[in-house]
Amino acid sequence: MQDPKTRMTEIWNTLYPDSETLKLTQFIEKLEAVKQSMSFPERDDGWFKDAIVYSLYVDLFNNDFPGLEQKLDYLQELGVNCLWLLPILDSPGKDAGFDISDYRGIRPDLLGLPGGASHEEKINVFARFLEKAHKKKIRIIFDIAINHTSDQHAWFRESRKSKDNPYHNYYIWADDDKGYADARIIFEGLCESNWEKDGDQYFFHRFFEFQPDLNYRNPEVLLAMADNMVYWLKLGVDGFRADAIPYLWKEEGTDCENRPLTHTVVKFFRAVLDFVRPQTLLLAEACQKPFEVVKYFGDGDECHAGYHFPLMPQMFKALHMQSSKPVSEVLSKEITPDIPEGSQWFTFLRCHDELSLELVYVTEEDRKYIHDNYCKKPEWDFRLGQGVAARLSELLDKQPDKIALAYAMMLSLPGTPVIYYGDEFGKLNDDDYYREMIKLTGKDDTRFLVRGSLNWELIDKELNNMNSFSSKVFNRVSKLINTRKNYPTFGRGKLEMLNIQRADGEILEEVMGYYRIYSSKRILILLNLSEEMQVIQLPFSKLKSYEKDMLGQKVKVDEENGTLSIPPLGYYWFYV
Repeated sequence: MQDPKTRMTEIWNTLYPDSETLKLTQFIEKLEAVKQSMSFPERDDGWFKDAIVYSLYVDLFNNDFPGLEQKLDYLQELGVNCLWLLPILDSPGKDAGFDISDYRGIRPDLLGLPGGASHEEKINVFARFLEKAHKKKIRIIFDIAINHTSDQHAWFRESRKSKDNPYHNYYIWADDDKGYADARIIFEGLCESNWEKDGDQYFFHRFFEFQPDLNYRNPEVLLAMADNMVYWLKLGVDGFRADAIPYLWKEEGTDCENRPLTHTVVKFFRAVLDFVRPQTLLLAEACQKPFEVVKYFGDGDECHAGYHFPLMPQMFKALHMQSSKPVSEVLSKEITPDIPEGSQWFTFLRCHDELSLELVYVTEEDRKYIHDNYCKKPEWDFRLGQGVAARLSELLDKQPDKIALAYAMMLSLPGTPVIYYGDEFGKLNDDDYYREMIKLTGKDDTRFLVRGSLNWELIDKELNNMNSFSSKVFNRVSKLINTRKNYPTFGRGKLEMLNIQRADGEILEEVMGYYRIYSSKRILILLNLSEEMQVIQLPFSKLKSYEKDMLGQKVKVDEENGTLSIPPLGYYWFYV
């Protein structure tokens, strides 16, 4: 791969062939000065492949960054080694912080500082948090929405003043609302159009009307956004989750998604990160089918990783059908292609929004099946049937065994796993927070149900009670996480699906079996998706000698018949 400076120059000439290169030259000179000033240790190659990520809203998790610092020991005990901080940049908070009003400021309410604190004092709070997390070997990544800003951002406030304002071209303005007619409305049911009237003109937005899209046809926008990322690199941030990247480049006559020049823009951001501090994670939030997401890895010169959105609904389908087929099919080469050597999938049972059922990556048949079986209350419906807004424990009937089985699946399949805050102890939907946010935003956004703050006094009490629901979930999930992180095979190994057989030789769909293989190391995973005891033929003869699995669970083997009994909703991990 070419050196980053060469890549930046070639990308610039592709995107802006008629633009002067002096601006780029000056930008690269600035990057060189930044690089020389940094003294952070080098990161391990592909560190994110061995990560177990925990995603949280700082304020909802424990009030602010000082509060989060107090919980770093808890997170270590849980077993996670990377925090994905959901939006922390300054924002009006109308879309949970994805409406950014200042890319270089932390929301004041997250800092625990008195009013009137200086910018330096505010940044120092975050810098101290980074230092303490890194000492505990916990890496930090956070969201940066690069497709749009808040309508309260200084750029947009200037942009709307007049057509002659230098910031007017930072956004997409038109005299009518007819442009980009083939672009779908992403928040269907919440927004009526991708255009919003403002004065004598309209501005374009793919998300809410208070989130105007940036105009990457303007080279100033590209450089400004890259410079924002560099600002945080100087403090030691380990990576960025690039929100909504499929929509960066708009073209008439198209759906304005996944355009070739969108990839070119992403390549520029990657080149900047590679130049200033290699192995800074760039994580693609591309809500697309795997063959489209793979394109955001490029040839190892775009994003390091991307979410495997289609896997999430298929895991839920597998659990309800009590069949391994949905997962084996979605992970087959026909649906999930190979990815570049240095790239990685990120997987999750629940992201920060909903059990997403977008028709972008599920069939109408699957969408209906999953929605019919998991949307158990009318208020859980999101985007007219395209999602289910419910916490993991609600979706899985508040059954600790079923929740643990789901995690045993997700944590052992290929990719870097993401744990959503509170799910590790079975947090429920938060109806009070939902109603509060409707009043604040004016939007009946059911995703508010899956957020809400944590009451640590109550949680600690529950976790100390071994018989409580929270304790039963936490102990199972923590055991799985802490076991996984000791074996690089999980994050780096290949997948080999197995046909599990009954004692009589018949294929047993109710038990999912697969090997994870890395170098000469193999781990065998067996998951009983049914609520009945299953007796299977030993897929590996040496299992006869095993008394316990990797998780310390006792194993019931019938040596004479060569069979293994798996309890209802049970699972085994074997190092073989």
